[in-house]
Amino acid sequence: MPPLDAWFHRQQSSGAACMTVGYAAWFDGPPPTLAQLRTRVRQRLGRFRRLRATPVTDGDKWPHWQEGSAFKADHHITASGELSPLLTEPLPAVRPPWQLHLLPDADGFALLLRAHHALLDGQSLSIMLNALLDPAPEHRPRPQAWPPSLARKVAWVLDDLLPKARPLPFHGRLGPGRHLAFTGLPSELLTAARNALGARKTSNTAVLLTAIAGALRESGLTGPSACAMVPVDVRTADQPTLLGNHYATVRLPLPAHPDPRQRLAALDHRIRRTDLRQRALFQADLVAARPRRTTALGTAAGRYVDSPHYFSLLCTSLPAAPAPAATLDTARLTGAALLPPLGPSHPFAVSLTHHPAGAVLTTLTDRTRAALAAPLNAAITDQLRHLAK
Repeated sequence: MPPLDAWFHRQQSSGAACMTVGYAAWFDGPPPTLAQLRTRVRQRLGRFRRLRATPVTDGDKWPHWQEGSAFKADHHITASGELSPLLTEPLPAVRPPWQLHLLPDADGFALLLRAHHALLDGQSLSIMLNALLDPAPEHRPRPQAWPPSLARKVAWVLDDLLPKARPLPFHGRLGPGRHLAFTGLPSELLTAARNALGARKTSNTAVLLTAIAGALRESGLTGPSACAMVPVDVRTADQPTLLGNHYATVRLPLPAHPDPRQRLAALDHRIRRTDLRQRALFQADLVAARPRRTTALGTAAGRYVDSPHYFSLLCTSLPAAPAPAATLDTARLTGAALLPPLGPSHPFAVSLTHHPAGAVLTTLTDRTRAALAAPLNAAITDQLRHLAK
């Protein structure tokens, strides 16, 4: 396994955390039968070799992937009743660790793709969903990243090593279960928020982090040392449908300024100066070059990265499905949400998942902190509205 896959595998096998990552999609229209869904999965996902891989561990040796000779879709498709329990339910270890669940809904139905994070990242789950939808997605080329200078590489390494955060009131031991809060956001609201600085249009990531910083400040849950961990996709222009773990993380301090536009300006400046994608590509190369063996230094580094002294919370903004009017047969896609795993000491995560008509803001906590989810989700939404005025 590559080092990132092995790290997620070790997180779960050691009992440190449940590494199930999910991607939920809601549809307005008649649900398919299980037989129809299994046929569609066989036809559209059978080409992905990654979905035939099973993790194999031999004692203390470095784990590896064993690829099966056949794509057995029927083993992975099932009907379920409730979403949140599936995020902490272990996936079977005897087959490739991913599943697609058909969930009934009052206005239609939902699909939940879930997987062991060692097998797939959030972008992989989005790629899988897009492959199931009609029409077939069009992939946009990625901008070329110029090689950074040696001085910049050294600065990035030093910046990644330094502690930037401190424990906040919601930090502590990860509790059982999961609690979710969702808010649907229209595309007009997000466009207005991105235009809040005038002539210079900001990124969705800058807008999301600005709103989170304001919500935490208003809730009395943060201070001057809060820091967001932001995943950045590192797939190249010729890898638009590559499955696996192909991302790196960049830490961004959350400004404590009371004015939302001042916070947005500070984050926009830092993101542009940092060049998130270029920095993520460099970090991904460093991680991939690690030796395939477990070491005391690697274990210590993992504990540090998991601590609230390294980062405060996970925040991710996932791009929209490429199709402007995505459907599953006659049912229309109305929303999607990335559901990341909660790590040790980090029982709170926020995602903004874009779809053709807008986006879904999701806060995810454990059951111990369930009372935080809905108020913080509402506070983040209010901050986005303030930016959009």
